[in-house]
Amino acid sequence: MPAIPRVLPGPDEIGAEVAALIVHRYRRRAPGRQFLLGCPGGRSLASTYAHLARLSAAAELDLSDLVVVMMDEYVEPTDAGFRAVDPMLAHSCRRFGRKEIVEPLNEGRPADRRIGPDRLWLPDPADPSAYEDRIAAAGGVDLFLLASGAGDGHVAFNPPGTDAAARTRVVALPDSTRRDNLATFPTFDGRLDAVPRHGVTVGVATIRERSAEVVMVLHGVDKRRAAERVTGATAYDPEWPATVVVECRKPHLYLDRAAAACPASAVSS
Repeated sequence: MPAIPRVLPGPDEIGAEVAALIVHRYRRRAPGRQFLLGCPGGRSLASTYAHLARLSAAAELDLSDLVVVMMDEYVEPTDAGFRAVDPMLAHSCRRFGRKEIVEPLNEGRPADRRIGPDRLWLPDPADPSAYEDRIAAAGGVDLFLLASGAGDGHVAFNPPGTDAAARTRVVALPDSTRRDNLATFPTFDGRLDAVPRHGVTVGVATIRERSAEVVMVLHGVDKRRAAERVTGATAYDPEWPATVVVECRKPHLYLDRAAAACPASAVSS
C-alpha cells in the first residue's frame, strides 16, 4: 500500500526519528530472537546510523541480538566468476557496515552486549541464493531501511528494468547507478571508470517478501525526483525500482523539506 510521506525539516531530524523507531522495534523483539535490520550503505541513512549509535548507548541496550543485513556489495570479475571487492576499499559495503554501523554501535559496550562479528551479513557473489535462504531461515528482516537512487531510482543495486520477482543475484550496474555513486564515494575522484561495473544485491522481491516493515528515507534537493516518483506510485514500477516500497508490509516514507519541495509550513509536526 502507498506510504503516507512524513516530511521533516532535514536529514538530522529524519535520522533521529528513524533511529527511535528502530530502538522501539528492537526492544519489542521476541525474547531470544535475533532482530534483523536491513541496511543500505551510502549517504541517505548516515544520520540514522549516527543517531542510532547515540540513542542505543544512552539506553544501554544489549545489542547482542542485532543482525546488520547489508543490501549489496560491489564485486569484480575473475576467471572463476565474481568476488567481492577488497573489504579495505572505501566503497566496500563490508567496510561501510563495519566502520559506519557496527563499530559505532559497539563502542563502549561490554563484549557480551555487542553486535558479534558473525552478525554483519552480506550476500556472497559466489552463491547469491544462499542469502535468501539465510534471511528466510532467520525469520525475515524485521525492519528494512531503504533509499532511492537520485538519477534512476535504483534500490540496493537493482537497476531500472528490474523484474518484480528478482531476488538476490549479481547484476551489471548501469552508468546511471554508477554516476549516482560518484557522489556517495568521493574516493572515486569523480571518475566514472573508477566505479565497479557489477554488484551483488538483494532483489526487489527479497525486500518485498522478506521484510516485516520498511522505512524509505529521501532527503536533499537531488532526491526531489525520487520523492515525486515514490510518492506518486500506487504499485511497483520496474523503471523506478525504489517504488517497491509501496508493495511492502508496513511501509514508512520520510522526506525532508528539500526533497519534498515544500515550504516550512508544510513540515509534519
